[in-house]
Amino acid sequence: MHARELVELAALASMHGTAVMDHQAPLPKLSLERYWTGSKCRLDRWGRSLKQLSEGTAAKSDGDFSEQLGVLEEIVTGDVLARVWAAVVTGHDRRTDEDAGAVARTILVGQQEARNRALSLLVNGPFIEEEEAVRLNRLRRKAECWSDLLVGFLSTATDLTEFAADPIRAGDFAEDFREEGARAWTLLFASMRTSFVAAFEFPSPNADLNGEIAAGVISCFQPEVFDSTGLLRSLWLSRLQHTTNETQCMIEALFVDGADRAAAPHTGEARDREFLARRFPSG
Repeated sequence: MHARELVELAALASMHGTAVMDHQAPLPKLSLERYWTGSKCRLDRWGRSLKQLSEGTAAKSDGDFSEQLGVLEEIVTGDVLARVWAAVVTGHDRRTDEDAGAVARTILVGQQEARNRALSLLVNGPFIEEEEAVRLNRLRRKAECWSDLLVGFLSTATDLTEFAADPIRAGDFAEDFREEGARAWTLLFASMRTSFVAAFEFPSPNADLNGEIAAGVISCFQPEVFDSTGLLRSLWLSRLQHTTNETQCMIEALFVDGADRAAAPHTGEARDREFLARRFPSG
């Protein structure tokens, strides 16, 4: 699974996050463990890759160096899902007196440490060309903007802005959503997909672990969450428990409907676009 699809999954988790937070039953332990294990293994791989880059042991050949750049793309965008999911699970904890959020918060801390190391390499690393460093930093800023918007959407009912990259900006987004409602949400999906489509230039080296992370997140949702997509949710969730191969297809299918609606004329589209232009930075 590509890192870009984890960004899309973060949008899905934000959109349906209230359903998770309102559910009174404990979150599935196996799902939380799956998220934890996949994330920790990916952090370990990232650490080895960053060490190679810092020491110059990563050969700058078309194959090897492209893989390292793919790792950097994973790292600078990994905050989006990590922040959103930490917010969702913590919101669930507040309503059920559980402490499942400790898992997600620990992963977020590890994610931030990896990001800081990656940013240090972009500034001081002798093996990353300036053009690549500028592109990756732009991708990092784009990811932070979107994570603030998604956390802001989750914060309309309960304040979870502490999980945003910029809590003040997330608070502004939350206030906008309270005023505007969720009418612009379909357009947001389409805008996010367009924004990230050309932002990644390399395959994700840790696609297997990305799939595990996604599976851990999605399997925490109740089956009825997916009713509106028209998918055979029970069959899909059954498969998800045994394999991550279906996860990528599921995420793509979940967003097809939203993209189709965004492409079709709908009431208030001009107002929605004005809302996006006013509150969300271009590029």
